[in-house]
This record gives sequence, C-alpha cells and structure tokens, in this order.
Amino acid sequence: MTYEKFEKDARMVHKFIQIYCDDKHKEKPKTDGLIKLQYRGEYLGDLKYRLCEECEKTLLYSYERLLECPHEEKPRCRKCPNPCYEKSEWKKLAKIMKYSGMKMGILKIRKLFKGKKKEE
Repeated sequence: MTYEKFEKDARMVHKFIQIYCDDKHKEKPKTDGLIKLQYRGEYLGDLKYRLCEECEKTLLYSYERLLECPHEEKPRCRKCPNPCYEKSEWKKLAKIMKYSGMKMGILKIRKLFKGKKKEE
C-alpha cells in the first residue's frame, strides 16, 4: 500500500467514526486523543480526535488493522480474501461506516442545494 493510500484510509476511518460518535454518543464523556500517523517508518502527520471510550477503541483497533494490512494493493475490507478484522469488530465498523456514509452523502447534497440557492 502506498503512503498516500494509508494516510487517506486512516483519515477516512477517523472521519466515519467521529461523525458516528458525535451523533450517537452525545451523552458519553469524550476524551481528546492523538495518533501520530506512521507507515513503514515514515511520519505522515497527526490525527486528532475527540471520541468516547468505545469509539476510541474502535478507531485504535482499525488503525492497527490498517497498519498490519499485508496487501500491496489494498482491497476493500469487505472484499478481502484474508480479512484481518475480528467478525464482531468488522460488524461494528460496517455499522459505523454505513451510518456515516449516509450522513456524508446527505451533507454533500445539502451543500449542493445551498450553493444553487445562493447563485439564484
């Protein structure tokens, strides 16, 4: 996997989990955290987050799985011939990604419509 692909995937998983946590775990206490993105010994930047304990565990688990991915050309996890996620963790992340993906799609549509209203 390239450095760019690793960084993009790590930031995308963070974004999905952050959206989910912000919406679904409003009542839970949040902690600030920082992951120093490193891949194959190269520093790629920082990943700051503010998550509840449950979502923080999911993010850190996902980051570890991404670091350990043995594929040179990383497939989508659901199409991977040798999944590295435990089934329960994979189901949890799939639920998070489905929710957040829908939410991000809706936000993009809203931005499109707001942009058109300003032009008129």
